[in-house]
Amino acid sequence: MTPRRLAQLFTVVSGLATLLALLFASLPARANEEAPITRLIEEWLSSPHGNYHSRSFTYWNKEGEVPTNCATCHSETGFHDFLGVDGSAAGTIDRAGVINSPIGCASCHTSQAHALDSVRFPSGVEVTGLGNSATCTVCHQGRQSGAAVTKAVAELGEDDVSADLTFINIHYAVAAATMHGADTASGYHYPGKTYAGRFQHVPSANTCVACHDPHTTKVAEDSCMSCHRGVGNTRDIRTRHTDFDGDGNIQEGVHGEIATLHGKLYEAIQTYAQAILSSPIGYAKGRNPYFFRDTNGDGEISDDEAVRDNQYRSWSPRLLKAAYNYQVVSKDPAGYVHNPAYLLQLLHDSLESLSSAVEVDMAAVRRP
Repeated sequence: MTPRRLAQLFTVVSGLATLLALLFASLPARANEEAPITRLIEEWLSSPHGNYHSRSFTYWNKEGEVPTNCATCHSETGFHDFLGVDGSAAGTIDRAGVINSPIGCASCHTSQAHALDSVRFPSGVEVTGLGNSATCTVCHQGRQSGAAVTKAVAELGEDDVSADLTFINIHYAVAAATMHGADTASGYHYPGKTYAGRFQHVPSANTCVACHDPHTTKVAEDSCMSCHRGVGNTRDIRTRHTDFDGDGNIQEGVHGEIATLHGKLYEAIQTYAQAILSSPIGYAKGRNPYFFRDTNGDGEISDDEAVRDNQYRSWSPRLLKAAYNYQVVSKDPAGYVHNPAYLLQLLHDSLESLSSAVEVDMAAVRRP
């Protein structure tokens, strides 16, 4: 049977699985109570991994297949290919993935997935002893690292614009990259600085599935509140009393500290691009390649400006490093839980670097 025919067959089977799930879900309550698999399927279908309409699994529909370099995480067939479930060599991708094939039951419930215990990150570092977090880590580690930034800037002067530089995007949903911090060097690390490694939480909340339901991916926030008492939600949690962002507020959660520093870094990036490079820059969330020329200098990126032909091209090493770290923080919205110290360090050091070229008030900002 040809690979294309196998892909077509898989699509048909996936469709039948969905129909069966919907059929089970429509059965009377007693029937549902007698079939716990029905509840699990319903939970999975409500999750991002089971969303057949998500751009994560439909972006390549016009092409008819998921490109090889994207297939591992954007199709179940690709994930099987990576694990070697299909008989191919494990750790590599040999063929394009099937469109409309989300990460389903068969992605993680295979002997190969259960046996997986180590994952190699984009920095080249291999992390072992991951246990049941290994399958999550495969797709939530990002696709770039600080090493890519170091290689790109090479021996260029910090403020020299180079046509050879382009924005480097860590990718999306990079929770594992944040969690392991300095151990996998996913952010750009400034020379002479030390960075927080793997964030070690309490034993009962120290793995992916300890905090996230493996089927819905929802966070078990009630368990957080059992220890972190006196707060309304996880964003209000903080374990240190230092005012990292310099706004004088030590009552806010560490999420607020990170958010304020993130905003300050964006302002500094815009100030630097205008004052030093004479080329205004802006960021458009969700619009690849994210950084664009601010053609009218209003500090905002409109829909007309957020187009590929208008992507920012006046990169200097200093700007690229700061922008990369800005994106690292942007692409893990829950980074304040996964490794707050690491993100605060990346933001602080990026701001500090820009402050040596333009005016940035660092007097009250503190580094963890």
